[in-house]
Amino acid sequence: MRSGFILPLIAGALALQLSGCGDAGQPGQQQQQAPQAGFVTVKAETITLNRELPGRTTAHQIAEVRPQVSGVIEKRLFEEGQEVEAGQPLYKIDSRTYQAAVATARAELARSQATLKSNDLRAKRFKKLLDYKAVSQQEYDEAQAQLDENKAAVAAARANLQSAQINLDYATIEAPISGRIGRSSVTAGALVTANQANTLATIRQLDPIYVDLTQSSNELRQLRQAMQAGELQQVSDDAARITLLLEDGSAYPQPGVLQFSEFAVDESTGSVTLRALFPNPESELLPGMFVRGRLPEGQREDAILVPQKGITRDPTGQAYAMLIDSNDQAKKVKVSTERAVKSQWLIADGLKDGDRLIVDGLQRIQPGSPVTPVDTEKADDAAAQQEQPQSPAENTGEAQSAAQ
Repeated sequence: MRSGFILPLIAGALALQLSGCGDAGQPGQQQQQAPQAGFVTVKAETITLNRELPGRTTAHQIAEVRPQVSGVIEKRLFEEGQEVEAGQPLYKIDSRTYQAAVATARAELARSQATLKSNDLRAKRFKKLLDYKAVSQQEYDEAQAQLDENKAAVAAARANLQSAQINLDYATIEAPISGRIGRSSVTAGALVTANQANTLATIRQLDPIYVDLTQSSNELRQLRQAMQAGELQQVSDDAARITLLLEDGSAYPQPGVLQFSEFAVDESTGSVTLRALFPNPESELLPGMFVRGRLPEGQREDAILVPQKGITRDPTGQAYAMLIDSNDQAKKVKVSTERAVKSQWLIADGLKDGDRLIVDGLQRIQPGSPVTPVDTEKADDAAAQQEQPQSPAENTGEAQSAAQ
């Protein structure tokens, strides 16, 4: 019984030894090949930092058209949505009552002027008679007072005529500014009142047009600190012009200029408003559109920009990068990211010029393990050359070779 149990054990041990001898003869199978690691070479370069700020377009001027006299609208004198000029008639109000008021005021002025003329002659006669003691001083004083009263009456009648004429002119409602007029809220036959709350129409001047951008006070403080520390250099006036990105991501062709920035921080949002002015000859920009303004902040020398896919973060938010050292082994390092620049991270600390940053194959690589470096930039160039179409001459040569 004992020998029957031991013999199978001896046979199994011999089989293991034989298999071990066979494996020792194939070292390539014993050692697993190092995984490939696609890398890019980190390069320090001088870049111009741009800050993209959200904002909305605002009309350069806005005028709400309201009646200044009461009456019934006789006709509308404009087409909705068209360009109007300052002083152009927009509405005509029934003006018959105002014409009558002008006529009454003009007649009152004429009567006052006639009375003034009569009393002026009377005062002059009393002046001569006073020299001969033909009239008393009291009579002369009363004549002079009557003359002064008539002068005041003439001035009041002239003011009444002017007021009546203004009301008559207000019966024709004119455009206060030039711009594009919107829809009309009234039609012919509508009764309007002076200085009513409801507007008849709104005129907006769209060329040029304002863009109100918002920037956080923290970003503004960081920008000033970087300028003072010498990390950023002020760019030229030409490079500091603001460019605009529309809602679909396309760039607006006309550059703008910064008008001013608020000197107070909005307590509810903690942001500062920047106002820029853009030409808008084709009325492509309309009030209320959401846009993004690209404002160059300055230039940074020896800046490190790396692809975002080469930076990972742990659950605490700490950023890490995997590098390939001189021994072709993976090395994990901490990095500090400053901001996103398109599809890249601007690195503040942790990487230097010449580092080999792993961007492909990170899921198969562990820190300290050997890797097979693959330069992704060279690989992409080689793939692009292979995908280029062959010339007709080459195609003809290949066809002839195949035929032979």
